[in-house]
Amino acid sequence: MAEKVAEKKLYDYQEADLQKIFSYINDDAPDNFNLLYQLPTGGGKTVVFSEIVRRYIKQTNKKVVILTHRIELCKQTSKMLKGFNVNNKIINSKVKELPDQDEYQCFVAMVETLNNRLSDEKLEVSDVGLVIIDEAHYNSFTKLFKYFENSFILGVTATPLSSNIKLPMKDNYQELIVGNSIPSLIEKGFLARANTYSYDVGLTSLQVGINGDYTVKSSEDLYTNFSMQEKLVQAYEERCKGKKTLIFNNGINTSWYVYQTFKDAGYEVRHLDNTHSKKERKDILRWFKEKPDAILTSVSILTTGFDEPTVENIILNRATKSLTLYYQMIGRGSRKLPGKDVFSVIDLGNNAARFGLWDAPVDWQQIFKNPDYFLENITSDEDIEREFKYTMPEEVREMFKNSDQIEFDIKEAYESAVNNGEKSKKVLEESIAQHAQMCAENSEDIFDARILARELAGDIRDRVKRYSRCIINNTKNYRDWLFEDYNRKLRSKLNEMFQD
Repeated sequence: MAEKVAEKKLYDYQEADLQKIFSYINDDAPDNFNLLYQLPTGGGKTVVFSEIVRRYIKQTNKKVVILTHRIELCKQTSKMLKGFNVNNKIINSKVKELPDQDEYQCFVAMVETLNNRLSDEKLEVSDVGLVIIDEAHYNSFTKLFKYFENSFILGVTATPLSSNIKLPMKDNYQELIVGNSIPSLIEKGFLARANTYSYDVGLTSLQVGINGDYTVKSSEDLYTNFSMQEKLVQAYEERCKGKKTLIFNNGINTSWYVYQTFKDAGYEVRHLDNTHSKKERKDILRWFKEKPDAILTSVSILTTGFDEPTVENIILNRATKSLTLYYQMIGRGSRKLPGKDVFSVIDLGNNAARFGLWDAPVDWQQIFKNPDYFLENITSDEDIEREFKYTMPEEVREMFKNSDQIEFDIKEAYESAVNNGEKSKKVLEESIAQHAQMCAENSEDIFDARILARELAGDIRDRVKRYSRCIINNTKNYRDWLFEDYNRKLRSKLNEMFQD
């Protein structure tokens, strides 16, 4: 079986990248050069560097060390290398010494394990000419560089943006080779195309932690509330129902809430997080693979080292400020299969508005060279939410079917009032009058009108938010007060209309 895999030819784009990398290894760079290689998830990074290892050992007869940050990636990498006829050994927690190191030309190691062994001087790997770092954007690898000062280091990643903003990748790698882009791999038929559906979510309650991403605590407070769970199920039923769906959450509690919500709605669903045993994880993933309409809700455990091409829907039931995580999550659905050319992305965290669509062109060289500029110019949550447009749900619109006009442009009305020298509160008076008219047109008496007025809560909140931005008083307390005041005045206006 291994022979057949070894005979497999690299795709043209993989071979082209391999030649560029070897031009540095063989000719253009010193032995201790640090090179970074970018290729999207699903582009075959492991295949490329496995062939690099095979050719490098054959050419130089020197040893190769491959570093990963998770044991699953160690095993997958070792298996791929064997497929390319590269005899390799995994250095895991059970390996304390290497008396048999001369029997192997290649070693695959967990970064923490290898660092502990080398720092304790219990283990030495001699004659290492090439070090390959998988998922190189994780900065835990840099601590090992001092042990391989005379080796060529090749970092491999889908997103050349450091997980630690204080340690940019350009400080550890001299050059970046950019492989084929996601749009190019889709066009060539190597990746499935994504249809992205974004649902506006207010994220102002979220807090950012020391790692630069939203905290689990604030995320769970938002995503476990009833309205967000309701929005999640609604999105699933609109876009994903009956198809294999993988849901990503920020926090174990959120994932368990999602599990219970879908279960209560009558769907077959499983939950997976890093507290599950190996056997439980294996059983859950087997169930997910075999069941065509399976729903799997998870935390961060499936972002790397997980490959299930039959996934048809990715639901981002979380917001993230990590570009890497954004691409990793969506990439889990991008594998092509016969009959699967397209997959769906349901975005419940304004992530596409923050980073752009998954399959949009990205200037990775610019991000690599100027990471601070990129991070500083990511669209803020406030700016994203400023573009939200409230759309009245169909069932609510049906309640106001006798009204031809249901929209009211707050910003336009405000600018008109200012230009005419009128007070800004006139804008809300006009808005309340229109809402009252809508209720009156669709009611037989004051009691019906009051019930209808309550159905306008979403529209009222949107108008209040836009008005508060116009007068530059956008605090939550002020908006809440304005919302209550608006409703009081609307009820008062209805009383006047029905008395008359």
